[in-house]
Amino acid sequence: MPSKPSGLRGFILIWVGQVFSMIGSQMTHFAMGIWAWEQTKQATPLALVGLFSFAPIIIFSPFAGVLVDRWNRKLVMAMSDIGAGVVTLAIFILMVTGRLEIWHLYITGFIGGIFGAFQWPAYSAAITLIVPKKHYARTSGMISMAESGVGIIAPILAAFLMPLIGVSGIIAVDLVTLVIALLFLLMVVIPEPERQPRDRSRGAFWRELVYGFQYIIEKRSLLYLQLVFFFGNFFSSIAFTLLTPMILARTGGDSAVLGSEKSAGAIGGLLGGLVMTAWGGPKKKIHGVLGGWIFSGLLGLGLLGLSRSLTLWMAGSFLMTFIIPLLNGSNQAIWQAKVVPTVQGRVFSVRRFVAQVTAPISMAIAGPLADRVFEPAMATDGHWMNRLFGPMFGTGSGSGMSFIILICGILTAIVGLVSYQVREIREVEVLIPDYDAQS
Repeated sequence: MPSKPSGLRGFILIWVGQVFSMIGSQMTHFAMGIWAWEQTKQATPLALVGLFSFAPIIIFSPFAGVLVDRWNRKLVMAMSDIGAGVVTLAIFILMVTGRLEIWHLYITGFIGGIFGAFQWPAYSAAITLIVPKKHYARTSGMISMAESGVGIIAPILAAFLMPLIGVSGIIAVDLVTLVIALLFLLMVVIPEPERQPRDRSRGAFWRELVYGFQYIIEKRSLLYLQLVFFFGNFFSSIAFTLLTPMILARTGGDSAVLGSEKSAGAIGGLLGGLVMTAWGGPKKKIHGVLGGWIFSGLLGLGLLGLSRSLTLWMAGSFLMTFIIPLLNGSNQAIWQAKVVPTVQGRVFSVRRFVAQVTAPISMAIAGPLADRVFEPAMATDGHWMNRLFGPMFGTGSGSGMSFIILICGILTAIVGLVSYQVREIREVEVLIPDYDAQS
């Protein structure tokens, strides 16, 4: 009887299954974004959908990390997939019965986010044990490449299929792809880390919960590195939240333009992932992290904020997403090399919490900031913002959101520039030894 796939072969099989699942999920995300905009014509409801979906991932991540280190990681990944499927099924039933409303997306997004809190730490910790250390950055590149490749395919498929099968049909496709991903996962052997007889990280649930925070606080360079993502994600999340409503507002709700922008961004991410997979990133990974923040802010968000045409939006999205795999892949390689595998579930969950706890706040303020401050100001004759910045951004619908995106791009780049001045961040790879060299 043939043995189950493991090692790099096993990772590739899981990766293929996730590609299918991501195609379905991104198609649903694209279709539901169009549906929500058609229902409200405002940025705030779209921002709230993102907030309710993302907030539980952050809130519950530290708790999930404890359970990931306690439980079988393959089982955790499977349960996360099943939970996502149940939530998607609920949306499907509401849609086909004609009862789906915006507030339903808030509830289902929140529940789905709870299951999502388990997926990333379990997946990341499992990869550390499945593949050799020299391939950490490359596997991260493959994940980024898959996400970006899906971003090319999913919007095109969704835009093509929506007139034929409707939003409910696209959600049905999503359910099928979730089943495929789960079947592929069940085929693979995922090893569990060796437990040490005296492990000071083990104990009562609350002690293990706190341990992830203690681990990062004790290693100052890792803490400061996460603060880079804390501030960078705060500014970039505001911009990303407003990008879709800004384009829809500028184009009168043209889904084809939005799909083209998303696809251009996905092509950039795909090529960036390919480069990261083949190259493995710079020898000194911190250059990939900090350089990524600087250039994504200036070249990516900066161009998106200044642009008023599809061509430039596509260029900005391409540049932004080309850089992201280098940034995230370099950062992931640092953490996988430095953190002991037995505690990666907890540490990676806390790492995610620290890095992205500001994102729900960004999503919560982005909509009101646009709808109540910048959009009215840019549309009001005589207002100082209209007089000063109208020639640059225009004064029509979406101009205020463009202004916000540019400001966020500049602030994102400043985060990277300032971080280069801090030795604990700049020399993190020297100051913190690899986990297999720690006593």
